Amino acid sequence: MRRRQLVQLTAAALAAPAFGTFAQSFPAKPIKLVIAFPAGGPTDITMRQLAENAGKVLGQPVIVENKPGAGGTLPAQQLQGSAADGYTLAQIPLGVFRLPYTTKMTWDPVKDISYIINVTGYAFGIVVPADSPMKSWNDFVTYAKANPGKLSYGSTGTLTSPHLTTELIAQKLGITLNHIPYKGSSELAQAIVGGHIMAAADSTGFAPLVESGKLRVLNTWGEQRLAKFPTAPTLKELGLDIVQNSPFGIGAPRGTPPDVVKKLHDAFKKAMDDPSYVQALARYDMIPIYMDSAQYAKFAQETFAREKALVEKLGLFKAQ
Repeated sequence: MRRRQLVQLTAAALAAPAFGTFAQSFPAKPIKLVIAFPAGGPTDITMRQLAENAGKVLGQPVIVENKPGAGGTLPAQQLQGSAADGYTLAQIPLGVFRLPYTTKMTWDPVKDISYIINVTGYAFGIVVPADSPMKSWNDFVTYAKANPGKLSYGSTGTLTSPHLTTELIAQKLGITLNHIPYKGSSELAQAIVGGHIMAAADSTGFAPLVESGKLRVLNTWGEQRLAKFPTAPTLKELGLDIVQNSPFGIGAPRGTPPDVVKKLHDAFKKAMDDPSYVQALARYDMIPIYMDSAQYAKFAQETFAREKALVEKLGLFKAQ
């Protein structure tokens, strides 16, 4: 009996290192984090700070790669062809959960991503040029009703939260707007300052242009008014029961080893808690929105179902 126990213990001891070797040695090289929006915008700037902090914890650099376009879904798509080894990560914007309802897909955004951690969300609003005759939200709605389809507004891309939320607002108010998609906040800011569009729906990366007197905020989309723009009403104050902060986080390819997911989660959680990241978020009126791996996976499943209802409501659903 003692001999049998000794053999079993020896076998277990030999097997354990083989099972855990990869996770223990991870990471042995730099990690790539693909984000969904261009360089220079709020997402890029805050995620670069987060990546820098996480790299210090992990002992290997986390290198940000920008992959804008397709409503913010390209990083998640890139995961589908990447090795499940923890060395390729992606930002997962809300648009990922709408994709199967609007285009033909060969992968499932709930089942085919390993959800690591949710990190933050956005503060959104609608702005117009400072010299616009639309001085208030009431002016915006009045003009849109009198000129169906002529009021042009830009967003950070088709099927992004700024686009779909603005369309939901328009539907509730019975107005028709002319949507112009851009690849990110920087391109959108150039368009509205350059007079190419009449309004813009975006996160508060537009704040410097408001503060410099080039843009005016007509509304914001949070539960409460933003301290930075205390005179701008929320959608709820304007009679629209809508709150949108579009939480996003970080995912890895399906099948990434649980120990690697945990190591990444723990590193990015420490990176979130670093004051430098909190300060970076504050520049854009963003706040930490933490979900651990299990909570984030559940959020993905629930959001997937909820976004289907929104896409159907707006008449954008495409049967597969």
